[in-house]
Amino acid sequence: MAAPRFRYRLYILTLLILVGTGVLLTRLYDFQITNRDHFREKVPSNKTVEVREPGTRGDIKDRNGLTLAKNKQSYIVYFNLAEIHKAYLNTTDKDGNKRKTLKRTILVNRNGSKAKIKRTDIAGMVNELIRPQLAAHNLDADYSAKAMESHYNTHGGLVPFVYRKNLTYDEFAKYAEQNLQLPGVYISVAPAREYPLGAHASHVLGFIKPWKKGDLPNGYLHYIGDPYGEDGIEKSMNSELTGREGIKTILKNDKGKTIGIVDYQRPAKGSDIYLTLDARVQQITETILQEYGVGKGAALVMDPNTGEVIAMASVPNYNPNDFIPSITQKKYDVYRNNKAVPLINRAISNFAPGSTFKLPAAIAGCKNNMHRSKCNCSGYTHYGNIAIGCWKTTGHGTLGLAESIQRSCNPYFMNIANKIGYRKMVKTYQMLGLGKQSGIRLPRENSGVVPGSNRWKKRYPNEKMTDAYTGMMSIGQGYSQATPLQVASFLSTIVNGGKYYQPRIIHKTKNELTKKETLYSQKHQINLLQEGISKQHLETIKYGMRLAANAPGGTAGRAKPNTPGIIIGAKTGTAQTSDRGIKTHVAWTAAFAPYNKPKYVVVVAVKRGGSGGKVAAPLVKLILESIFEIEKGKKVTLKKTQPYEGHMNLIEETIIPENSNISSLFSDGETGNEASAVRIIKPKINPNAGTIPKKPEPSITPEVDPRGSSTTRQRPNIIKPRRNPNSN
Repeated sequence: MAAPRFRYRLYILTLLILVGTGVLLTRLYDFQITNRDHFREKVPSNKTVEVREPGTRGDIKDRNGLTLAKNKQSYIVYFNLAEIHKAYLNTTDKDGNKRKTLKRTILVNRNGSKAKIKRTDIAGMVNELIRPQLAAHNLDADYSAKAMESHYNTHGGLVPFVYRKNLTYDEFAKYAEQNLQLPGVYISVAPAREYPLGAHASHVLGFIKPWKKGDLPNGYLHYIGDPYGEDGIEKSMNSELTGREGIKTILKNDKGKTIGIVDYQRPAKGSDIYLTLDARVQQITETILQEYGVGKGAALVMDPNTGEVIAMASVPNYNPNDFIPSITQKKYDVYRNNKAVPLINRAISNFAPGSTFKLPAAIAGCKNNMHRSKCNCSGYTHYGNIAIGCWKTTGHGTLGLAESIQRSCNPYFMNIANKIGYRKMVKTYQMLGLGKQSGIRLPRENSGVVPGSNRWKKRYPNEKMTDAYTGMMSIGQGYSQATPLQVASFLSTIVNGGKYYQPRIIHKTKNELTKKETLYSQKHQINLLQEGISKQHLETIKYGMRLAANAPGGTAGRAKPNTPGIIIGAKTGTAQTSDRGIKTHVAWTAAFAPYNKPKYVVVVAVKRGGSGGKVAAPLVKLILESIFEIEKGKKVTLKKTQPYEGHMNLIEETIIPENSNISSLFSDGETGNEASAVRIIKPKINPNAGTIPKKPEPSITPEVDPRGSSTTRQRPNIIKPRRNPNSN
């Protein structure tokens, strides 16, 4: 009996040993493998923290290398709120009591009723623990406690909270001395965007916003994202401008204090963008629009032989520096409440095109063998019981194509359009880039409207093309819409010999890191000489524009520059429209120069203008004269410009100073008010509805609130670490 009992006891003992060993091994695995990081944090030791920094944004330059957007050094103070919270719990108050997480009760709406909830008062802990010590060195600042609380509830310690930016170097040096004693407080030198010429080319350049704090990658304890473009080139070329990220590895002790930086991969710079813009021509064009009182409008200068945009001006405008890194609510309200809407780039926005559409109508006529057509203008054209008049109510008599362009005769082009039919008209208009986005590298480009197109039919399913609508399309009235960029593009196609180039505003990109340079050349997309148009057709249209600018009776006489030896061709337009309920016109003039070897196309469109000949043509004259002065070597002093707020007044005429001699030219000529006698058949649906492009949305600076002001700050007190009960 003794042996079996012994074996049984041995078996039980062995089993207990095995079970105990298994439990021990399980616990060891739990301690050393599964919860290793958790228990390592409990052991006083140094640790490293990786901080992700945004890349440096590339510069934006004009075609000659002049910098339009660059970076400057910005000294920033940011908080890791999770570290501050942890440090707060590791201290005692003035009475020696262990600190607990501060909570505050707030009211929230739940299911239609208000409920009280408690949330971590991170702002209260910052005010009590950190800010008194900053104040002792004159480094404290007001902030938005509401924004800090929202930031902490959303991101914890992953995303640093920016407490101060744009410090002076002396303030930065003081922070550098003191921040080692302040847990969770970091300083950084980061690039900040700057636009050295102020409002210059603001709609082309755009502006940037702080990075979105939504999608965050794994693998970082701290993450600072890249700012991104919200408008203009900053938006359309954002990926090229954004530089490679930087990684800073910081060594901290067990109390969260920084010991030093153990590794640093510096951020790299993105590609520099070289535009096709000439900053000199750009500033002159903007200045002319502003000084001669354009309230709302746009002007373009294009190289017709390449499609390159040399200047793109839109008024009113804005200062992109106001939006960096965010804009105050007060300043944003000034922009937002401006009825002239300064945040819209009108150079790529829809306008009623008026008689500028007679040029693509002329192309359609030539394509369909009507270039020799004559028309007897009696002052109106009948469509059933409705008569659409010519701007010259007594009529022009019998005219051919060139003379009809010269005098901007409505019945001539309406007659051609109805003989051709709207389908062939639409095909020609679309071939010239109308009714669709051009593809220029700018955001929020409008596509214009070509009546009778498939897009038009889908948008207005209850409408049908009639002879009257077809006639109005040929003179740019009714549903017709086009952007100044589109008008410049189809005029360039006519004057360069028939080649349609996609308009281009990017010249090249250049990356300093990779040494890679990319040229953005553009081949022509359409050649009119291969589409049934002859060189003689184009010469006839150009000659009509020459007559319009240089012969008595021409509508564009005021566009002719005083530059010796320069002959131009031009076409005016005056489109009936309404603007905020006011019946008014869009005044157009589109011109090219020199006549024999065109190098420049200039287009000006002015909302609330009297007529194209009186309002827009003199502005074209001034722009062309300035361009040829630059060609002669005249220097242009580029200066920082302020935003131009525009206005909502009606403009009957652009008055040029007497020393320009323009007022005496063609005083007996015709002003080209093509819309004055037109009886528009109003569409059932407002053709202007929905054509205003979406405005960019900036980042608004959080307002300082009572809990974030300096009055809520506690008196300076020394941080007292909690005593370790295991220490001697």
